[in-house]
Amino acid sequence: MTEWITVETADGPMRVYAARPDAPADRAVVVLQEAFGVNDHIQDIARRFAARGFLALAPDLFHRTGVATLGYDQHAEAMPLIGAIGPDAITTDITSVLDHLAIEGLPAARTAIVGFCFGGRAAFTTATAIPGLAATVVFYGPGIAAGPHAVLDRAKSIDAPMLLHVGADDPTIPTDHVKAIDTALQNTGTDYEQHVYDNAGHAFACDARPHMYRPDPAETAWTRTHAFLDRHLPATAAESR
Repeated sequence: MTEWITVETADGPMRVYAARPDAPADRAVVVLQEAFGVNDHIQDIARRFAARGFLALAPDLFHRTGVATLGYDQHAEAMPLIGAIGPDAITTDITSVLDHLAIEGLPAARTAIVGFCFGGRAAFTTATAIPGLAATVVFYGPGIAAGPHAVLDRAKSIDAPMLLHVGADDPTIPTDHVKAIDTALQNTGTDYEQHVYDNAGHAFACDARPHMYRPDPAETAWTRTHAFLDRHLPATAAESR
Protein backbone atom coordinates (compact mmCIF):
# COMPACT_ATOMS: atom_id res chain seq x y z
CA MET A 1 0.00 0.00 0.00
CA THR A 2 1.25 3.49 -0.78
CA GLU A 3 0.04 6.85 0.46
CA TRP A 4 1.12 10.38 1.20
CA ILE A 5 1.11 11.24 4.89
CA THR A 6 1.94 14.47 6.70
CA VAL A 7 4.55 14.67 9.44
CA GLU A 8 4.85 17.78 11.58
CA THR A 9 8.33 19.29 11.89
CA ALA A 10 9.67 22.28 13.79
CA ASP A 11 9.62 24.12 10.44
CA GLY A 12 6.07 23.20 9.47
CA PRO A 13 4.24 20.22 7.96
CA MET A 14 6.15 17.90 5.64
CA ARG A 15 4.68 15.50 3.09
CA VAL A 16 6.07 11.97 3.27
CA TYR A 17 5.56 9.24 0.70
CA ALA A 18 4.91 5.94 2.49
CA ALA A 19 5.20 2.48 0.95
CA ARG A 20 4.05 -0.36 3.20
CA PRO A 21 4.65 -4.09 2.76
CA ASP A 22 1.78 -6.56 2.67
CA ALA A 23 2.55 -7.82 6.18
CA PRO A 24 3.22 -5.57 9.20
CA ALA A 25 6.83 -4.38 9.05
CA ASP A 26 9.36 -4.73 11.84
CA ARG A 27 12.02 -2.66 10.06
CA ALA A 28 11.97 0.64 8.25
CA VAL A 29 14.00 2.60 5.75
CA VAL A 30 13.97 6.36 5.23
CA VAL A 31 14.61 7.09 1.55
CA LEU A 32 16.19 10.49 0.95
CA GLN A 33 15.57 12.21 -2.37
CA GLU A 34 17.88 13.33 -5.12
CA ALA A 35 18.06 17.03 -5.97
CA PHE A 36 14.73 16.71 -7.81
CA GLY A 37 12.33 15.89 -4.99
CA VAL A 38 10.28 12.82 -4.13
CA ASN A 39 9.65 12.08 -7.78
CA ASP A 40 8.54 8.88 -9.51
CA HIS A 41 12.02 7.36 -9.21
CA ILE A 42 12.27 7.92 -5.45
CA GLN A 43 8.73 6.63 -4.99
CA ASP A 44 9.67 3.55 -7.00
CA ILE A 45 12.67 2.93 -4.76
CA ALA A 46 10.41 3.18 -1.71
CA ARG A 47 8.09 0.59 -3.23
CA ARG A 48 11.03 -1.72 -3.94
CA PHE A 49 12.00 -1.57 -0.28
CA ALA A 50 8.40 -2.26 0.74
CA ALA A 51 8.47 -5.35 -1.47
CA ARG A 52 11.42 -6.53 0.62
CA GLY A 53 9.47 -6.13 3.86
CA PHE A 54 10.45 -2.60 4.91
CA LEU A 55 8.14 0.25 5.81
CA ALA A 56 9.66 2.86 3.49
CA LEU A 57 9.18 6.58 4.07
CA ALA A 58 10.44 9.24 1.65
CA PRO A 59 10.17 12.73 3.18
CA ASP A 60 9.76 15.78 0.97
CA LEU A 61 12.84 17.78 1.97
CA PHE A 62 11.65 20.66 -0.23
CA HIS A 63 8.69 21.33 2.06
CA ARG A 64 10.03 24.72 3.20
CA THR A 65 9.92 26.15 -0.33
CA GLY A 66 6.68 24.56 -1.53
CA VAL A 67 8.43 22.96 -4.52
CA ALA A 68 7.22 19.39 -5.02
CA THR A 69 9.39 17.93 -7.76
CA LEU A 70 11.59 19.10 -10.60
CA GLY A 71 12.35 17.44 -13.90
CA TYR A 72 15.76 15.92 -14.48
CA ASP A 73 16.37 18.71 -16.98
CA GLN A 74 15.94 21.33 -14.24
CA HIS A 75 19.34 20.97 -12.65
CA ALA A 76 19.88 24.73 -12.48
CA GLU A 77 16.62 25.20 -10.58
CA ALA A 78 17.47 22.36 -8.18
CA MET A 79 20.87 23.66 -7.08
CA PRO A 80 19.68 26.63 -4.97
CA LEU A 81 16.99 24.45 -3.39
CA ILE A 82 19.39 21.82 -2.13
CA GLY A 83 21.95 24.49 -1.31
CA ALA A 84 19.48 25.97 1.16
CA ILE A 85 19.10 22.68 3.06
CA GLY A 86 21.92 22.49 5.58
CA PRO A 87 22.67 20.08 8.42
CA ASP A 88 20.20 21.64 10.87
CA ALA A 89 17.26 21.42 8.46
CA ILE A 90 18.14 17.83 7.56
CA THR A 91 18.37 16.87 11.23
CA THR A 92 15.03 18.55 11.96
CA ASP A 93 13.26 16.71 9.16
CA ILE A 94 14.71 13.25 9.76
CA THR A 95 14.18 13.51 13.51
CA SER A 96 10.50 14.16 12.81
CA VAL A 97 10.31 11.12 10.52
CA LEU A 98 12.00 8.96 13.15
CA ASP A 99 9.57 10.25 15.79
CA HIS A 100 6.71 9.21 13.51
CA LEU A 101 8.22 5.77 13.03
CA ALA A 102 8.63 5.40 16.79
CA ILE A 103 4.90 6.01 17.20
CA GLU A 104 4.36 3.19 14.69
CA GLY A 105 6.54 0.94 16.86
CA LEU A 106 9.73 1.19 14.79
CA PRO A 107 12.58 2.80 16.76
CA ALA A 108 15.77 4.21 15.25
CA ALA A 109 17.51 0.90 16.00
CA ARG A 110 15.14 -0.75 13.49
CA THR A 111 15.54 1.99 10.87
CA ALA A 112 18.07 2.54 8.09
CA ILE A 113 18.70 5.73 6.13
CA VAL A 114 19.33 5.43 2.38
CA GLY A 115 20.02 8.52 0.29
CA PHE A 116 20.77 9.35 -3.34
CA CYS A 117 22.75 12.32 -4.71
CA PHE A 118 21.76 15.26 -2.46
CA GLY A 119 20.00 12.64 -0.35
CA GLY A 120 23.34 10.85 0.01
CA ARG A 121 24.79 13.94 1.61
CA ALA A 122 21.64 14.17 3.75
CA ALA A 123 22.01 10.51 4.78
CA PHE A 124 25.62 11.04 5.84
CA THR A 125 24.60 14.19 7.72
CA THR A 126 21.85 12.26 9.50
CA ALA A 127 24.35 9.61 10.59
CA THR A 128 26.54 12.30 12.18
CA ALA A 129 23.64 13.95 14.00
CA ILE A 130 21.24 11.22 15.13
CA PRO A 131 22.52 8.33 17.24
CA GLY A 132 21.21 4.81 17.37
CA LEU A 133 20.34 4.17 13.72
CA ALA A 134 20.60 0.62 12.37
CA ALA A 135 22.57 1.54 9.23
CA THR A 136 23.20 4.24 6.62
CA VAL A 137 23.64 3.85 2.85
CA VAL A 138 25.01 6.69 0.72
CA PHE A 139 24.57 6.55 -3.05
CA TYR A 140 26.88 9.09 -4.74
CA GLY A 141 26.49 11.86 -2.18
CA PRO A 142 28.41 15.02 -3.13
CA GLY A 143 29.27 17.77 -0.68
CA ILE A 144 30.21 15.51 2.24
CA ALA A 145 33.93 16.24 2.28
CA ALA A 146 33.88 19.82 0.97
CA GLY A 147 31.39 22.58 0.33
CA PRO A 148 29.09 24.83 2.35
CA HIS A 149 27.36 21.93 4.12
CA ALA A 150 30.31 19.55 4.49
CA VAL A 151 30.03 17.40 7.61
CA LEU A 152 33.11 15.20 7.45
CA ASP A 153 34.46 16.89 10.57
CA ARG A 154 31.50 15.37 12.43
CA ALA A 155 32.32 11.80 11.43
CA LYS A 156 33.39 10.94 14.98
CA SER A 157 29.70 11.10 15.96
CA ILE A 158 28.69 8.26 13.60
CA ASP A 159 27.73 5.18 15.59
CA ALA A 160 25.96 3.07 12.94
CA PRO A 161 27.44 1.00 10.09
CA MET A 162 27.74 2.87 6.79
CA LEU A 163 27.92 1.81 3.15
CA LEU A 164 28.95 4.28 0.43
CA HIS A 165 28.74 3.89 -3.36
CA VAL A 166 30.72 6.21 -5.65
CA GLY A 167 31.22 6.24 -9.41
CA ALA A 168 34.86 6.48 -10.43
CA ASP A 169 33.91 9.03 -13.10
CA ASP A 170 31.68 11.17 -10.88
CA PRO A 171 32.90 14.78 -11.16
CA THR A 172 30.90 15.80 -8.08
CA ILE A 173 32.87 13.41 -5.84
CA PRO A 174 36.51 13.64 -6.97
CA THR A 175 39.17 11.20 -5.83
CA ASP A 176 40.46 13.49 -3.10
CA HIS A 177 36.97 13.59 -1.55
CA VAL A 178 36.74 9.80 -1.65
CA LYS A 179 40.14 9.54 0.05
CA ALA A 180 39.17 12.15 2.65
CA ILE A 181 36.03 10.18 3.53
CA ASP A 182 38.07 6.99 3.81
CA THR A 183 40.60 8.67 6.07
CA ALA A 184 38.00 10.27 8.32
CA LEU A 185 35.97 7.08 8.76
CA GLN A 186 39.09 5.01 9.37
CA ASN A 187 40.36 7.47 11.96
CA THR A 188 37.07 7.43 13.84
CA GLY A 189 36.81 3.63 13.79
CA THR A 190 33.49 3.69 11.95
CA ASP A 191 32.20 0.35 10.68
CA TYR A 192 32.01 1.23 6.99
CA GLU A 193 32.51 0.13 3.39
CA GLN A 194 33.15 2.53 0.52
CA HIS A 195 33.01 1.11 -2.99
CA VAL A 196 34.18 2.94 -6.11
CA TYR A 197 32.70 1.66 -9.37
CA ASP A 198 34.63 1.77 -12.64
CA ASN A 199 32.85 2.99 -15.77
CA ALA A 200 30.26 4.76 -13.64
CA GLY A 201 29.56 8.43 -13.09
CA HIS A 202 27.07 10.37 -11.00
CA ALA A 203 23.60 8.81 -10.61
CA PHE A 204 24.82 5.53 -12.11
CA ALA A 205 22.09 3.60 -10.26
CA CYS A 206 19.23 5.84 -11.44
CA ASP A 207 17.38 3.81 -14.05
CA ALA A 208 15.09 6.79 -14.65
CA ARG A 209 18.02 8.58 -16.34
CA PRO A 210 19.12 6.26 -19.17
CA HIS A 211 22.07 8.41 -20.21
CA MET A 212 23.57 8.13 -16.70
CA TYR A 213 22.40 4.66 -15.70
CA ARG A 214 25.01 1.89 -15.74
CA PRO A 215 23.29 -1.48 -15.26
CA ASP A 216 26.25 -3.58 -14.10
CA PRO A 217 27.57 -1.20 -11.41
CA ALA A 218 23.98 -0.45 -10.38
CA GLU A 219 23.19 -4.14 -9.92
CA THR A 220 26.35 -4.64 -7.87
CA ALA A 221 25.60 -1.62 -5.70
CA TRP A 222 22.05 -2.80 -5.04
CA THR A 223 23.18 -6.34 -4.27
CA ARG A 224 25.66 -4.95 -1.75
CA THR A 225 23.01 -2.65 -0.31
CA HIS A 226 20.48 -5.43 0.25
CA ALA A 227 23.12 -7.68 1.82
CA PHE A 228 24.32 -4.82 4.03
CA LEU A 229 20.82 -4.00 5.26
CA ASP A 230 19.92 -7.64 5.80
CA ARG A 231 23.08 -8.03 7.88
CA HIS A 232 22.62 -4.96 10.05
CA LEU A 233 18.81 -4.79 10.00
CA PRO A 234 17.64 -8.39 9.56
CA ALA A 235 14.01 -9.30 9.23
CA THR A 236 12.53 -10.89 12.32
CA ALA A 237 11.41 -14.49 12.32
CA ALA A 238 7.80 -13.31 12.03
CA GLU A 239 8.59 -11.32 8.89
CA SER A 240 10.57 -14.15 7.34
CA ARG A 241 7.70 -16.63 7.48
